[in-house]
Amino acid sequence: MNYVETGKDESGNPVRIHYTDYGKGKPVILIHGWPLSKEMWEYQIPALVNSGHRVIAYDRRGFGKSSHPWDGFDYDTLTDDLKAIIEYLNLTDITLIGFSMGGGEVVRYFNRCGGRGVIRAILISSTTPYLLKTETNLEGVPKEMFNEMLEKIKNDRIGFLDDFSKMFFGLRYLRKQVSSPRLDYYRLLFSLASPRATIECVKAFSTTDFREEMRLIDVPTLIIHGDADQVVPIEPTAMQATKSILINTFLIYQGAAHGLFYTEREKLNSDILYFISEKKTNITIRKRSILNLLYSQTIKL
Repeated sequence: MNYVETGKDESGNPVRIHYTDYGKGKPVILIHGWPLSKEMWEYQIPALVNSGHRVIAYDRRGFGKSSHPWDGFDYDTLTDDLKAIIEYLNLTDITLIGFSMGGGEVVRYFNRCGGRGVIRAILISSTTPYLLKTETNLEGVPKEMFNEMLEKIKNDRIGFLDDFSKMFFGLRYLRKQVSSPRLDYYRLLFSLASPRATIECVKAFSTTDFREEMRLIDVPTLIIHGDADQVVPIEPTAMQATKSILINTFLIYQGAAHGLFYTEREKLNSDILYFISEKKTNITIRKRSILNLLYSQTIKL
């Protein structure tokens, strides 16, 4: 099995990040959302590999087959894990894709590591730039909702995850078709995360303010979000991201909930493949620093 050792935990034990590495070509790194694991990319990995890309997917610490330490769920540490994978595999010309919470690692990588090696970025249903409602972020989610969420996780984590999975795919308010076995499978993936990581990552993605860091993303960036997402509302996230990222293409999926990697998988795969094709974006790492043309496309699909 493929592991990268990224440091030590609070007890001095090695923290090992599990990853898969398929295909040949320019690399695409997939960063999963909360509280999932790399298995969420089941329908994206074959599409990317079959289109001539090398695809690396990994489990965030505390999730899936990676180590389950007690601490280290802040975005600096999580981004250092990403950096360790990139350096270990000696990757360049990377397309970096983050879903939901995973968008935070994408953004922080540009701040903490200067975006080294990345030529494109994709934010899907991302929690960035700032999810929490404050006096300067009025469209955000009230802190009380996150507090309630944390209490439910502490009191009955599996019961919370059962309810959450239905909201995740919009089953309670949209006519989306997700079979009961499929729903059970995703709930199982949710439950395999360590209880500690499940709680601490909520604190990370709900309170981390990426608004200033968004401006450091200086590569072509695709932003995809569903306008019916009730887990990560589009207004304080994707809508704001388009105002800060210099070169972005914004695709709004009409009627799509949070888990669009499954419910809208064919459309999502097509949009990703088009965006990362050489015909669409042929911009090198060196050239990107002198780009000064601001453009933004907003397309409702």
